[in-house]
Amino acid sequence: MRLATWNVNSVRARADRVVAFLERSGTDVLAIQETKCRDDQFPYLAFEAAGYEVAHVGFSQWNGVAVISRVGIDDVELAFAGQPGFAKAPAVASGPGVDGGAGQAPAAEDAPDPVHEARALGATCGGVRVWSLYVPNGRALDDPHYTYKLAWLDALRAQATRWLGEDPAAQVALVGDWNVAPLDTDVWDMAPFDGATHVSAPERAAFAAFADAGYREVSREHLPAEHTYTFWDYKQLAFPKNKGMRIDFAWASPALAERVTGVTIDREERKGKGASDHVPVILDLDGD
Repeated sequence: MRLATWNVNSVRARADRVVAFLERSGTDVLAIQETKCRDDQFPYLAFEAAGYEVAHVGFSQWNGVAVISRVGIDDVELAFAGQPGFAKAPAVASGPGVDGGAGQAPAAEDAPDPVHEARALGATCGGVRVWSLYVPNGRALDDPHYTYKLAWLDALRAQATRWLGEDPAAQVALVGDWNVAPLDTDVWDMAPFDGATHVSAPERAAFAAFADAGYREVSREHLPAEHTYTFWDYKQLAFPKNKGMRIDFAWASPALAERVTGVTIDREERKGKGASDHVPVILDLDGD
């Protein structure tokens, strides 16, 4: 079986390109991220015409994840148990209050409720439990979104640990855009990332915790080369200058990791008109 993950950065804008990739590469199961559409806007017909089933969750023009399969889709979950929502911290007055004292933070009951985002979808395809994951960006180290990102990763790790505890032989693939560059060589130059997200110690520790949970990051095992990227920004000629990042990964349960015979990063998909800023990461699996 061939399993791939790809942040497509708008499936409606790139449906034809994604279908062409599926047919050209012989991919059986594709996890996609940043579909940027509601469920009723997803271009199902394009994929169904090519012989694929689709499971998707999307609430707006932001986020959105899907699993596309020609080997079946069963037991679809639109979030993992304990998946956090996001609530932007309410503004705190910084000037003097009406009584001349310091401004006070809003009462807890005035804080916004967390919003559940379309960032995780699980489905069983050909016997493999595939999770398409779009980890929160984090934005900045002092942004509430960064705290949310760490909580999100911790909750996913806790649930992934439970899955293996319940069934050590489970075949689980945690694939997608992790928005973490685990090694210094996963970015073109560390200098621009000084004090920024994606490379901070807490993010890297949260990413590494999946190994402690028993999973193996198989793309690194099969493609250990330094400066092997999966993302290049659209700005400042980042792709021609190879100013990239490696932030798309595949954590596999032990039973699934043993089936992986090779991994490919399809750099060619960053070329040409209408390319996403990410490229597919492709896993080849042997046996059942």
